[in-house]
Amino acid sequence: MSKKIILITGGQRSGKSSYAQQLALSLSDNPVYLATSRIWDEEHQKRIERHKADRGTEWTNMEEEKQLSNRQLTNRVVLIDCVTLWATNFFFDNNSDVDLSLAIMKEEFDKLTRQEAQFIFVTNEIGLGGTSENKVQRLFTDLQGWINQYIASKADQVYLMVSGIPLKVK
Repeated sequence: MSKKIILITGGQRSGKSSYAQQLALSLSDNPVYLATSRIWDEEHQKRIERHKADRGTEWTNMEEEKQLSNRQLTNRVVLIDCVTLWATNFFFDNNSDVDLSLAIMKEEFDKLTRQEAQFIFVTNEIGLGGTSENKVQRLFTDLQGWINQYIASKADQVYLMVSGIPLKVK
């Protein structure tokens, strides 16, 4: 298996995760689903369990909030869902320090993608709307935009999802 990086981006409910899952299943009979979300509350826990059940038994489910490279993924197709939640974990753990969070995320991304695997990253385009009046939201939007640009620059393919339709950007 040759190494490959695919980035799928778009707005909320644009079909990113569904498309990413279909793509992963077209590349492997047993892809890895690497979830980055923290469990915030009971409702969120139920949502996560529902998503796991919806994916089916063909998936190998893993959860990793920050240190994605700790997982041995050689020769696997890996869906990382999602970069936005991954960035959130660093952003809040680093007291909204964008520069520190971005540097750590880039280093972790590089370590992860050194493995011979096919990686499918799902992320959000949160900067398409207006500028927030909230400073913390503006800082997070900056972090999200810069990590998206970094991953896209390293990606072999980039897709923008619009109303459930994938548009190939790169």
